[in-house]
Amino acid sequence: MTVTFNHTIIAAKDRHESARFFRELLEIPEAPSWGPFVNIQLTDGVLLQFAEPPVDIQMQHYAFLIDDELFDRAYRRLNDGGIEHWADPHMQRPGEINNEHGGRGVYFKDPAGHAIELITRPYL
Repeated sequence: MTVTFNHTIIAAKDRHESARFFRELLEIPEAPSWGPFVNIQLTDGVLLQFAEPPVDIQMQHYAFLIDDELFDRAYRRLNDGGIEHWADPHMQRPGEINNEHGGRGVYFKDPAGHAIELITRPYL
């Protein structure tokens, strides 16, 4: 059997709000949810499970590789929603995108405070 990434649990302050944020931003349909999880499933089958842990949430970094057309729409949603964003992970270039690795990228925070990156070309 080959190794593939299957799922991860993403800590959320409000699991429904976080799942809705990603569904709307990345145009992902609803997925079946159960127990303490609100789920979304990416087109490659990876399941993102949002849950509300009983501890303080530590920031994590999640990067999504998307095509140019979805990047345009998602970036427009970030701007329309007044979501602060940066061209770099150190948050030194506010309100910009980058053109690194032959594509485009942007960084912002999700409703739980996680650092999210959208890129149009993989690093490797």
